[in-house]
Amino acid sequence: METNHQIILLYYREKRSIRQIASQLKVHRNTVKDKLDKYERFKSAPLEQQEDPGNPVGQYLQKGPSYDSSSRVKRKLTADIIDIIHTCLQENEAKLLDGRQKQRMRKRDIHERILAAGHHISYSVICDYIQKKLRSSREAFIRQGYTGAQICEFDWAEVKLKLDGQYRRYYLAVFTSAFSNYRFAVLFHRQDSLAFKEAHILFFDHARGVFHQMVYDNMRVAIAQFVGKTEKQPTAALLELSRWYQFRWRFCNAARGNEKGHVERSVEYIRRKVFAFKDEFTSFQEAQQYLSSRVVELNARDPNKDQDSPATRLELERSKLYAYPGRMECFSGEHLRVDKYATICFGTNRYSVPDHLSGRMVFVKVYASHLRIYENNTVVCTHQRSYERYGWQIDLNHYLTTLHRKPGAVAGSVALKQAPVWLQTMYADYFQGESRAFIELLQYCQLHDITEQRLRGCVDRLVRQYPSGITAEYVLATIGNQSAEPIQAATSATAADPIELRSRQNLLEMNSLMNFN
Repeated sequence: METNHQIILLYYREKRSIRQIASQLKVHRNTVKDKLDKYERFKSAPLEQQEDPGNPVGQYLQKGPSYDSSSRVKRKLTADIIDIIHTCLQENEAKLLDGRQKQRMRKRDIHERILAAGHHISYSVICDYIQKKLRSSREAFIRQGYTGAQICEFDWAEVKLKLDGQYRRYYLAVFTSAFSNYRFAVLFHRQDSLAFKEAHILFFDHARGVFHQMVYDNMRVAIAQFVGKTEKQPTAALLELSRWYQFRWRFCNAARGNEKGHVERSVEYIRRKVFAFKDEFTSFQEAQQYLSSRVVELNARDPNKDQDSPATRLELERSKLYAYPGRMECFSGEHLRVDKYATICFGTNRYSVPDHLSGRMVFVKVYASHLRIYENNTVVCTHQRSYERYGWQIDLNHYLTTLHRKPGAVAGSVALKQAPVWLQTMYADYFQGESRAFIELLQYCQLHDITEQRLRGCVDRLVRQYPSGITAEYVLATIGNQSAEPIQAATSATAADPIELRSRQNLLEMNSLMNFN
């Protein structure tokens, strides 16, 4: 452009010759003639043609010289290379349809295959051709409109949280309403069928209604197997949920996250807004409570001035939701044998049961958060489910009968080490050499349904009154007596015997001790 202007100014303003202009600007004389001819044609053209953006003369003055390369052919990019590229792209499409999207070839892999076939071509040429090929086939998207309670989307997400000083991987189950953009999220230890069902149970219980259609991607907990390229068979877990809550489901196409874009955005939004500020907790329950409180705050925010908050829009949807049928029980049942340690083994972890069940078969209901153990349709105990490996969950109360026969095993038992800290302290301070009396005390509390709080309160009061030491008899006497009206001391003026007065005082003190609950 600058050269064009200099030629025009030198020729018309300064009256230089073509030879002088070519010598000064160091260009060929034919170039100078060509520029001046084009300028003359532009000046002689009608005004409407000069203002036309498609006028080649006008383009010349605005953009400078241009060269026509449309007739050029690609010498390196032969038909054989193009066939290899098309074959690789077709293989990528096939892998995308059958769930192998992470095994597709990249441009660099296609280039390596071309070089291995004996061709010599640069990587940039291959990238340019593939990019133009994909750009020509780029798809368009259709914006959808939704009505209240029509569609809700579900997806999983991974988060890393620091619990007990160690980072662990947990799974976030996220629900998002397509109409209100209301979000709901729950943490789980695993991404299995029990967690999948438990997440839906908690969500429908929270919403107090059921959405008409649930949308899923190609997740294992929802799709049992692929039947052909498009049809998919649902899992037993999804069928159970659909039968109970009576909703329809829809599966997205492979690698089409835009078909459930609301929850895709919610996964990133919740993970960032919740755990970007805090990811260290003392327990899993604390993390769960923190997540719930933060999601409530996010749902209460107004996205902009023209729209209500997601929580407000959900209230508009509630009237259109299907009726809530109640909570569905979510568990898997297994028959397990109790071993010689009076424990059952589930998922590499062991859980204690009452010692009289040693060697018998019991029925176990496995939930996402706990295990419930039955004998003859009667619940015998419940344990929090452990997701560690090769752990032991031992309850001291399950071994009282055996420990009564073997009191020497109390001190070194795993059952005592896993007992509450205050119970371990009580044994170490007052029952170190009285293991049998310690077990008899616990058996009495178990037989008479004495709560842990009541036992601990009695021991604390006895320690205050008898700092030198307590015995099992003192504790049993304190626990075993019911409240009664306190005995009133005689106030008659004739009762002046000092022995009688001292005896009455002792009785009052003993009564106040025995009536403590």
